[in-house]
Amino acid sequence: MNKHSGLGHKLWKAFVIQAGLIGLTAILSIFAARFVLSDILISRAMNNEAEHFWEHYKQDPAFPRPYSFNMMGYLSGVDDIPPDMKKMSPGIHKMTKDTVDVHIVHVSERYGKKLYLEFDGESVGEMALLFGTIPLVGVLTIIYLTTWLLYRFSRRAVSPIVRLAKQVDQLDPNNTEHFNVALSNESRDVDQEVIILSRALSDLLQRIEAFVIRERNFTRDASHELRSPITVIKIAADMLLSDEQLDDSAIKTVQRIKRSARDMEELIEALLLLAREADNRLSTDKVKINDILNEEIDHAKLMYGHKNIIVNFHEYTSLTVYASDKVLSVMIGNLIRNAFSYTDEGKVDITIEQNRLIIQDSGIGISDEQMSQVFKPFFSCEGKQRGGHGVGLTIVKLLSDRFKWPVTIDSELNVGTRVVVTFPDAVSESGIT
Repeated sequence: MNKHSGLGHKLWKAFVIQAGLIGLTAILSIFAARFVLSDILISRAMNNEAEHFWEHYKQDPAFPRPYSFNMMGYLSGVDDIPPDMKKMSPGIHKMTKDTVDVHIVHVSERYGKKLYLEFDGESVGEMALLFGTIPLVGVLTIIYLTTWLLYRFSRRAVSPIVRLAKQVDQLDPNNTEHFNVALSNESRDVDQEVIILSRALSDLLQRIEAFVIRERNFTRDASHELRSPITVIKIAADMLLSDEQLDDSAIKTVQRIKRSARDMEELIEALLLLAREADNRLSTDKVKINDILNEEIDHAKLMYGHKNIIVNFHEYTSLTVYASDKVLSVMIGNLIRNAFSYTDEGKVDITIEQNRLIIQDSGIGISDEQMSQVFKPFFSCEGKQRGGHGVGLTIVKLLSDRFKWPVTIDSELNVGTRVVVTFPDAVSESGIT
């Protein structure tokens, strides 16, 4: 399980983002406080101070200029105006010293005189620190402490779920003897809902274990019980065929019984293969696909010998795969028999090249509307089965998906069908013609 996608990591990420946003908001608030103090409040206060002076100056020219701890007033024609202020026009100005704004100057003009109000800018920073930074630091401290405590509480709340997820992640599907997850309900950090989830998972795993045991018993028993009567039928058919007194009609009937028994045997084998849980129960070896093809072509010729079908087998290479010969026989046999079954007259071309097997027939074909249903059980393009059980292509698709052998089908109604099976891991040996 990826630790960066767990609940704990997501909680920590959420709280870090929250803390960062709070810190960014605090910094912006300090700058906003400084702006409000310097550009709004102080400017308004200096403007009011200037208005107050001019009202009294109109009545008494000797009225004193504003003078306080942070602000100094100068009147043109009366006081010595600092050189940096003389050229200033009416309005608010910032007077710099060593590229740093240190003073705020308000210039107003009435009655032929100019009033210069100089405010100590350094006091603005001190006031911003006093009325902005210090309270914000206190607020941030409380918020960060609360956030940390909330994170610890949330982490503690989800920790049982994290432990439960780790237990489920460590379960081995191939070892059902230790299929168990549980959380102690005596632990104080486990909520009742989590305990209910733990019990539900445990019950589900027990049911899965029982199902796996039943499946194993079924496949074992079915493998023996279903094959035994088919073996008896095949032996009985061989004994009948050895009887020289049988006429041609009886021989054909017995051969049909033998072929049907073989088909049933392969169908049972395929179903049992698909029912097994793990591929390692199948015996695998280096299998030559060409040999499987020759064998299945011969069987198809025996089954459909009454049809006027020409078989062309083109071997441009020799393909070898590491797989189960029974799996390949079931898959390839179904495809070949399907081609013969839906071809009343014409030809079946079978080509093996590079890492592909191509089976193309000149049969009845499949319409575009029916193409999406070819892998469904009991589907037939004619609405009825042609001698099969209706699950041949379904089994082929299941084996294809399971063993990663892609199967593609292209068909045209009344023209024929082309099936391509790709074996990505096959070893090709050229030189065969």
